[in-house]
Amino acid sequence: MPTTATDTLRQKSHDKSAPQSLTDGFHLIIDALRLNGINTIYGVPGIPITDFGRLAQAEGMRVISFRHEQHAGNAAAIAGYLTQKPGICLTVSAPGFLNGLTALANATTNCFPMILISGSSDREVVDLQQGDYEEMDQLAIAKPHCKAAFRVLHAQDIGIGVARAIRAACSGRPGGVYLDLPAKLFAEVMDAQAGRESLVKVVDPAPRQFPAPEAIVRALDVLKVAKRPLIILGKGAAYARADEDIRALVEKSGIPYLPMSMAKGLLPDDHPQSAGAARSLALKESDVVMMIGARLNWLLSHGKGKTWGTEPKKFIQIDIEPREMDSNVEIAAPVVGDIASCVSALLDGMDGGWPAPPPEWTGAIREKVEANIARMAPKLRNNNVPMDFHAALGALRTIIKERPDAILVNEGANTLDFARSIINMYQPRKRLDVGTWGVMGIGMGFAVAAAIETGKPVLAVEGDSAFGFSGMEIETICRYNLPVCVVVFNNNGIYRGTDVNPSGGTDVATTVFVKDSRYDKMMEAFGGVGVHATTPDELTRAVNEAMDSGKPTLVNAVIDEKAGTESGRIGDLNPQSAVSKK
Repeated sequence: MPTTATDTLRQKSHDKSAPQSLTDGFHLIIDALRLNGINTIYGVPGIPITDFGRLAQAEGMRVISFRHEQHAGNAAAIAGYLTQKPGICLTVSAPGFLNGLTALANATTNCFPMILISGSSDREVVDLQQGDYEEMDQLAIAKPHCKAAFRVLHAQDIGIGVARAIRAACSGRPGGVYLDLPAKLFAEVMDAQAGRESLVKVVDPAPRQFPAPEAIVRALDVLKVAKRPLIILGKGAAYARADEDIRALVEKSGIPYLPMSMAKGLLPDDHPQSAGAARSLALKESDVVMMIGARLNWLLSHGKGKTWGTEPKKFIQIDIEPREMDSNVEIAAPVVGDIASCVSALLDGMDGGWPAPPPEWTGAIREKVEANIARMAPKLRNNNVPMDFHAALGALRTIIKERPDAILVNEGANTLDFARSIINMYQPRKRLDVGTWGVMGIGMGFAVAAAIETGKPVLAVEGDSAFGFSGMEIETICRYNLPVCVVVFNNNGIYRGTDVNPSGGTDVATTVFVKDSRYDKMMEAFGGVGVHATTPDELTRAVNEAMDSGKPTLVNAVIDEKAGTESGRIGDLNPQSAVSKK
């Protein structure tokens, strides 16, 4: 049986005069996490959790210290997605907690299992509002932004508190959980044996939820008579790790499929049934749509409007959360359960044979895919200087094809939107991006956790604006010597670098950055490799060298400042002033 932190404290505290062996809150939290297979913590040290980080590291846990809690939280969130175990973010009280709260809310929205653990002021001081150091009722603030929130007040309840947090984060639809630990809890002492007995090993934290047989029959009946069926794969399908069954379902049905961005690679993007390059046609013309781990939110225009055409559609939705059904449009065949169980049941129901979709439909999709790929090809091969988005991403597209095991992290406006459609993925869970909320600033946190949790090389493709949110974390990348290559698409501003101050004043336009910034010099300042790339060939050479070496690298990729569009491809969400147009 491995030595626990509690055993270590007992050995240190044992002497002839001691009536009993003791442990404390610090060690019980460490033991509770390790008992449940959690061995990595992402966070920022400070009062009152500095010693916790030291003790956890002394007990063999990996403690990754960031420069800002939001990025540590993003790292914990994507660690949860990649491992199906809750990622742990540890923060100080009040401001540190608030910094981590954005990541917690984002994890909940994206269904990533994560636990934000924050030190806090003592309850009696908070409740009387007596003005403690960083006093704040953190539990109350956290509750609206996460799946569950718990506070532990006594050392003997630490085991239960950690267990409840783990189960809440992982079970059903995964999400973020807040665990509030008042400062005095860490130093609270109790009998070591009683402490060990109070710990809880969570059994089956994400139990399977089997779909109702009648729901499977109904879904197959709706799908079977479709003239223009379509399957949409969401990141929930990627998280489920039912890769072989999902591929079998797609291929057995013969139905064209459309992957959402983080579901790319569940089947290779060059698969003959992929409708990724014919997205508009597939959505508009389909008559029956089966969604696997995808939601009819803004990313799919809520299932209605011009994106979906004028013909009525029937939707089949597979989701573990029953309240997701009918959230925007009527779901003709809801299938409630975990994705692995649902897909397995659908495959069993197709065992008697399955009619191929009409060739007119599959042929139309394939023809559109091939036409769009052919139309795009010359753009991806251009050698314009400065580079445009197509040329730069065309170079990275080839690199990912040659290195399918690498993990791609992607954020920005145009940098994100173009990359989604240009860079193909060939393996599941290799593309990590802004997800459901579309928030910027996830880049460096995701990159750090992806490298640590998988050991794979990471390519982070960042817009210059998006990089600014978390850019200081390149020091973290260098400090831990992680195999991360960051490519900053530098076009001198947000969307474009060409805007001017409409007043004619001396201040630059609100969307313009310092011209010709050298982000590569930042990486050099921390001991990493910095490269300035102005052509697709230079970009290709720099990224390949970085991926081969495994050294922390930042490539400043100079993009034409005139390239790009307002708000990327979601400009319709950016209101325009009616008065200013007059």
